[in-house]
Amino acid sequence: MVSLPILNRIPVSAAFGQIFPTPKRWAIGPPTTWVHRSIGHVELTGAVGLGYNQGMTHIPLYGTTHPAQTGAAREQVPKRSLLELTQEEMTDYVKSLGQPAYRARQIWDWIYKRYAADFASMTNLPAALRARLDAEATVSPLTPIAEVVSADRNTQKVLFQLPDGQSIEAVLMLYERRRTLCISSQAGCGMGCTFCATAQGGLARNLTAGEIVAQVLYFARYLATPHAPPAMEVDRPTHVTNIVLMGMGEPMHNYKNVWTALRRLTDPEAFGLGARHITLSTVGLIPMIDRMAEEGLQIGLAVSLHAPNDEIRSQLVPINRRYPVAELLAAVQRYIEKTHRRVTFEYALMRGINDSPELALELAQKLKPLLCHVNVIPLNPIPDSPYQPTSDTETRRFVQILNENGVPATVRLRRGIEINAGCGQLRRAMAA
Repeated sequence: MVSLPILNRIPVSAAFGQIFPTPKRWAIGPPTTWVHRSIGHVELTGAVGLGYNQGMTHIPLYGTTHPAQTGAAREQVPKRSLLELTQEEMTDYVKSLGQPAYRARQIWDWIYKRYAADFASMTNLPAALRARLDAEATVSPLTPIAEVVSADRNTQKVLFQLPDGQSIEAVLMLYERRRTLCISSQAGCGMGCTFCATAQGGLARNLTAGEIVAQVLYFARYLATPHAPPAMEVDRPTHVTNIVLMGMGEPMHNYKNVWTALRRLTDPEAFGLGARHITLSTVGLIPMIDRMAEEGLQIGLAVSLHAPNDEIRSQLVPINRRYPVAELLAAVQRYIEKTHRRVTFEYALMRGINDSPELALELAQKLKPLLCHVNVIPLNPIPDSPYQPTSDTETRRFVQILNENGVPATVRLRRGIEINAGCGQLRRAMAA
């Protein structure tokens, strides 16, 4: 029996407090050099709960910049998030304000085509309507509270506060021809993967469809605005080219809201990104993989495998005890047969745990019958974690064994290691 180190979990009763500026804007210079700009202060208090949806404690953010979270103001009726509305619901809402139906289309286009950040910028709406909307609705449910940019300025990570005080992360990664977003689907995660920063805090709640879409619109607005801070190595205006649901949370565990968001993001009448430019990553919830095969939308599927056998994978990815490797690979085969689409297997190499030549060969033997590609991932380590990245030499050897045995494999280009760009790492650092 292989015995792997288990990271300490944050207990349900663990209270913590941290005062930090919001929003923060950090640019990483040479090692140990941090440049930041801040406005206001917010105090983070509360507790993090573990498990699924029972016994969860929200993390309220109190401070002068968010008065709605304090005192009597907390009992006010929350503003309506327009990102939660379909076009039909938007029309009904606008009519309820005594406005003609065509105003709904104008608002819709401002949000999804022009990436408006507020109602004041919707200049073809009457001033009275803009004021009414500002009083009772919101364009985005997200408030950026921390922002970090890598030294080479090709990665930007943002920590967002949600209306109930929870926080999530999203990352913009720049490549030669791509502007890829990595977005979150849950506040926290209940899957318990032992090497993942997000899993250490457990699951707080699912994100709504609007909260998922809002992450994309935030970065779409940044890319479309030539001089918006922070400075990055990209010529603007430009646009989002790819989206991966590989941030905080298990997308298949929030299936309904995730797929509502995906249809909004691919709808030509809304954000309009091609489905083939979006990839959904899962730890392997088999019933949801089977369900995804029936969706009819050409979203890419990536499976976080990380080990070729149950002995190791069950310790790295506990859900494997319910959906073991053989059953998971059978579900992937069904998906391929139904969709005729290639599946990506993600494999985060961890030194001395899952990176041996023998495991590479075992992996190749099990994946060779499948229409697939292996994305070998250099691990973004968590501070003080027993899980550390495999050396470059061992990584190349692992990939070579897969390729030589008929399984296409490449190494994912590492992005943002010095800015806590791995899933959940900035959120964890801010709460430390």
